[in-house]
Amino acid sequence: MPDISRTTRIIAGITPDAIPFDELMADQSPVILAGLARDWPLVREGRVSARRAADYLKTFYQDKRVVGYTAAPDIRGRFFYNDDISGMNFTAERVALDEFLERILAMAGHPDAPSYYVGSTDLGIYLPGLNEANCLTLDHPMFAHNLLRSIWIGNRTTATCHYDMSHNMAVCVAGRRRFTLFPPAQVHNLYPGPLEPTPGGQVVSMVDFRQPDYDRYPRFRLAEAAGQVAEMEPGDVLFYPALWWHHVEALEDFNILVNYWWNTTPVYMDTPMNTLLHGLLSLRDRPDPEKQAWRDMFDYYVFGPADRAGEHLPEVARGNLAPMDEMKARRLRAMLLNKLNR
Repeated sequence: MPDISRTTRIIAGITPDAIPFDELMADQSPVILAGLARDWPLVREGRVSARRAADYLKTFYQDKRVVGYTAAPDIRGRFFYNDDISGMNFTAERVALDEFLERILAMAGHPDAPSYYVGSTDLGIYLPGLNEANCLTLDHPMFAHNLLRSIWIGNRTTATCHYDMSHNMAVCVAGRRRFTLFPPAQVHNLYPGPLEPTPGGQVVSMVDFRQPDYDRYPRFRLAEAAGQVAEMEPGDVLFYPALWWHHVEALEDFNILVNYWWNTTPVYMDTPMNTLLHGLLSLRDRPDPEKQAWRDMFDYYVFGPADRAGEHLPEVARGNLAPMDEMKARRLRAMLLNKLNR
């Protein structure tokens, strides 16, 4: 594994009704809230056995098919591209969750077990009632909108290093997990893969963390120096901010993770990924002097203080330079669509 000595900060003794959300968001760095979910019924069942945890899940399942991923034993759990990056090294199918759980349990302990994985499955849609019986106390205004609760289930699988555009509270429910985390600035040293297609919807690092090829990816050593490792036991909760890169290993024959994803921005705001893609179209291949000039423009209009570009103008004349709201966002989106469809 990567040569990373730093471990993620751990806070013990936090009670479910006293999660320090303001502190977490202010620090903008990963932290483990040790044992925060230890009293969840699903956590308790998982501590008894994988069978008990699977049977408990089945009591909430109502036959809607989920997406199950299966891969040959030789990938050793790393869901990724095939050798020539022309496709994936796994297959996906719509499956009944109860049947897929039995596949996982049947191969527990086999050294040549296939890799089985159910990723990012919405709790409310596929396991109604599970969240109400097993949940964090999210008593904070930032959770009023944009909150997604999802579950991940599998055997000894690895989610290749990637980032998400949401903040995350990840609950280790059954089995053990290891997160290897890197701050957003390490994108330069993690060698991101294709923008599309991707193994799971997000861009992933091309570095194989089990045996890093430093000749091919020499800057990965710089990422290692900036990385940290979070080792999680059942009941532990890991907070990490949006855009942090994370490599996630499930370390047992049966593992469950529950995620709470959220954004603090209004729902009418567009995703910055669209801006990045349009930047590839409109900026990347321009001459370097122009790119530098546009970098200054973006610093002034976008990345600097939100009110700077319009503060010297009368309020009536500020237009899109004034604070954004839902109506302005709709108008601006319509204008952009019209320009893109020229």
